[in-house]
Amino acid sequence: MKIIDTNISDVKVVVPDVFHDKRGFFLESFNQQRFEEQIGFSVHFVQDNHSHSRRNVLRGLHYQVGLPQAKLVRVTQGVVFDVAVDLRKSSSTFGKWVGRILSSENHEQLWIPEGFAHGFYVLSTTADLQYKTTDFWQADCERIIKWDDRTLDIQWPLSNSPDVSEKDAAGSDFLHSDFFF
Repeated sequence: MKIIDTNISDVKVVVPDVFHDKRGFFLESFNQQRFEEQIGFSVHFVQDNHSHSRRNVLRGLHYQVGLPQAKLVRVTQGVVFDVAVDLRKSSSTFGKWVGRILSSENHEQLWIPEGFAHGFYVLSTTADLQYKTTDFWQADCERIIKWDDRTLDIQWPLSNSPDVSEKDAAGSDFLHSDFFF
């Protein structure tokens, strides 16, 4: 695997080695030892999630307080624009975001450490996004920042108004969100 830095140093693009032949391809989607060697510290994943969405669905921007989650995100079918927003008040990149196209074709994964909000927008007919988390989801710890927050000014590659859940549409403004990072 290869690790690529982003404009926020703690968010990484993980590119697995993919072996193609006439039958298809093989890749190792995760190897604990190699992953930890590449990022430089130990990680313990406790939960795997799978999200299936149709074109124009936008999910996020989600994060947890009290039980923050780091995530390793990949797309196993389709194409998404995946976003991580730095919520760490002491960070020089606080309030900055990273966006990356993840697809079943490029096999890239996004490592999003604790202290970040996460969201994605589906660009293909459908998409399956799978991700590992370092802590369990807790409803009372979940927080949401509005996907279209003016302060963050995320440049979503929208074709029209996205399909957003009521919960996500009711998210907080970035400047009025509670961060404990």
